Order: sequence, then C-alpha cells, then structure tokens
Amino acid sequence: MSSVNTAIQLITREQAEGSTAGSTCSPALARGPWDYDLAEALAGVPAYGPGASVADVAPPSTPRQGQLPEEYRLAGDAELDARIRAAKAALGDRAVILGHFYQRDEVVEYADFVGDSFQLANAALTRPDAEAIIFCGVHFMAETADILSRPEQAVILPNLAAGCSMADMADIDSVTECWEQLEELFGTDPDVDGRVPVIPVTYMNSSAALKGFCGEHGGIVCTSSNAATVLEWAFERGQRVLFFPDQHLGRNTAKAMGVPLEQMPMWNPRKELGGNDEQSLQDSRVILWHGFCSVHKRFNVAQIEKARAEFPGVQVIVHPECPMEVVDAADAAGSTDFIRKAIAAATEPTVFAVGTEINLVNRLAAENPQHTIFCLDPVICPCSTMYRIHPGYLAWVLESLVRGEVVNRITVADDVAAPARVALERMLAARP
Repeated sequence: MSSVNTAIQLITREQAEGSTAGSTCSPALARGPWDYDLAEALAGVPAYGPGASVADVAPPSTPRQGQLPEEYRLAGDAELDARIRAAKAALGDRAVILGHFYQRDEVVEYADFVGDSFQLANAALTRPDAEAIIFCGVHFMAETADILSRPEQAVILPNLAAGCSMADMADIDSVTECWEQLEELFGTDPDVDGRVPVIPVTYMNSSAALKGFCGEHGGIVCTSSNAATVLEWAFERGQRVLFFPDQHLGRNTAKAMGVPLEQMPMWNPRKELGGNDEQSLQDSRVILWHGFCSVHKRFNVAQIEKARAEFPGVQVIVHPECPMEVVDAADAAGSTDFIRKAIAAATEPTVFAVGTEINLVNRLAAENPQHTIFCLDPVICPCSTMYRIHPGYLAWVLESLVRGEVVNRITVADDVAAPARVALERMLAARP
C-alpha cells in the first residue's frame, strides 16, 4: 500500500489531468512544506498550512520556521534517504529519533521509536545518554520531552511550524482569566468533604504553560488513554473539573462515566463567564473548554452509516476526540493505542472503519493485510501540522548535529517546567 504522501501526489496529478479518481482536502498538500514557511515569512502571519487545520486561526505567537536551506529543498527522495541514513550512522547513540503515529511514512521509517505523544516522551527516557532527541511530532510534544528529559539533552523539532491548532485554542492568559472568574464565583474554600471548588485538568495536547498552570493549582494532565482515571482522581479532590483544551474528549469521557450533559457547560473564552449563567456553572460537574481537534472534527455519523451500508458487519472504531454523536454511533472509541490493539486482537479477517488521522489508518491497513481497514473520511486530509515535517527537515537537523550544531531546539523555562513536571507526575500515577 502506498503512503499517504504518495497518494496525495498521485491524486493531485490526476486532478490536474481532469481525473476524479480520488480527492484531498487541498491540492497544496502536494507541495513542499517549505513553500508555507516562505509564504508565512512574506506575509508576516503564521498559519497551520494545508490539511485538516487549514481554516484554524493561528495566534500571533505561533512559532515559525526559517527557510530550509536550498540543498534540502531541491534534494530528491533517494538523496535525502542516503543523507539521513549516513547522518544517523555517524551520530549513533548520540541521537534518538521519535516518530508520532500521525507522521508521514517517509519520516516514520527513520524513527527509533513510534508511538503517541505520551509513549514517545517515555521512550526518550530510555535513552538518557543521547545528546539529542529529535521529535518528529508537534510543538507541545517536544516541550513535554524537554520537561521530562535531562537538562543537558537537546530536544529538537525538525520544523518549528509544526504546532497544534487544538493546543493553541487554550492559552495561558485565557485560562488564567477563566480561573479568576470561577474563583470569584465559587470561592476557594473546600466543602465538608475537603473538596475544592474546581480542579484544572489539561489534555496532553496543550502547551507547557498550561501543564504548569495545572501543577500550580492542584491539577493534573491526562491522555486519551487515562482520561477517565484522571477525572476520577479530580472528582475525589474537587467538586467540579475545568477541562481543556479538547471539549470532545472531556464530554465523551465524562458522559461514559455517567455525568449528565446538562452538567457539562461549555466555556467560550471570548464571552463573560464563558457564555454561561452563574447557576449552570454552580450546577456543573465538568466545565468544557471551547476547543477541538480539526482532524477528528471531520468525522460524522453519515460516514458511519455509509460504511455500515457498504460493509455489513463492519467494526467502527473512532478516537474520543471525535464529536459525541460520532462516538455514540461507533462500535468502540479509544486512544490511538486502543485502536491499534483492537485491530491486533481480531483473530478473523474483519472490516474496520477507523475514525482517526489518515497516516495512522493507512499504516494500520498496511501492517494488517488480513483485514480490510479504511478511514471513515474518504477525503485524504492529514493533520496540517504533522505534515509540516518532511524528510528534508530531518536531514537538515541530523546533518547539523553531525557538524556539532543544534538547530530548532525546544526549551521550557525552569519556572514553567517545574510545576508542569508536577502535573505530569500526577498523570503518571493515575494508571487506568
């Protein structure tokens, strides 16, 4: 099975020739990411690039990538492959490459570890002697790796423009303002059971600043794998939870735990009291932030109905970042690791319709040829920011290391890293 990038290139060529054999959400996906680095530099405005997050507005503080040297932009696939492999061999154990599940195959093939953001941060800990950790993922993942790694280790993000629109939907200023409004409404005194009015919970897909905020305010970080366990932890300590930035993971998890929808108001940071009245907040159990993943927002019930009509008996598995109605209509919902294990556990040939990022779905199909596995969304639309990392950037950062130069280093200030580490350690202790 060809890679997602190969499919995009083919579809783009066929569309140019008048064929409609397939579709992507943007023909610009076929271009090199360095085109968007340049466009953003010329415009003076950051953006997420083509793909699922193309319509999301990037805040002015979004990191931008300088122009990739011409030799890497012009190099062909074979040349980049040879240069990456030669640089890896020269560096040996001095460098470790981490590849996220959603990364393009042309980058993942060079990874020493492949996994989700939490798995990769832990994988980096198994290489304490590595001088450099090259994180082929997005910005918040590299931040987490820097928080958990040794101070002398350099964490490198091959393309600084590889951010995350969902993580950017909750910033430290907006969350702090929300917190102040909630404290004014609820006060800070615990109830008769010793539970404080609110416990902050941030999803792993958030900035280091928000992880630090949770550490400072008695809160915790969660992953899609342990979100229910984390909410139980929070309910033991607080009367309610402020959950950010992904509303869907929060809603789907709390709903499965029996929390009524009417007790899960949405907080819109652009409105007073988040757009709520005081009573609805007083009655709340989980206050959901107005954030979402643009990849998982693309999935809908009509896609599930179409899959069931075309493949009777199909098993539909989706990620809990999908909207509630999609999760309710699916046969199962869970993290990327849950999806992988569910497919691996199938002993008979099975048809799976999967609702998560296309690079992972495509890879699962290639790794499990005994099954029929396809993405619920028929339009090829990868994560915009993961797709900003290309073998050209990987070759550049590796060859820079060979020359003794560290480029694109991600560092988290000590005053942020210390409380963020507290929140992450609480998460590590909250095992499902």
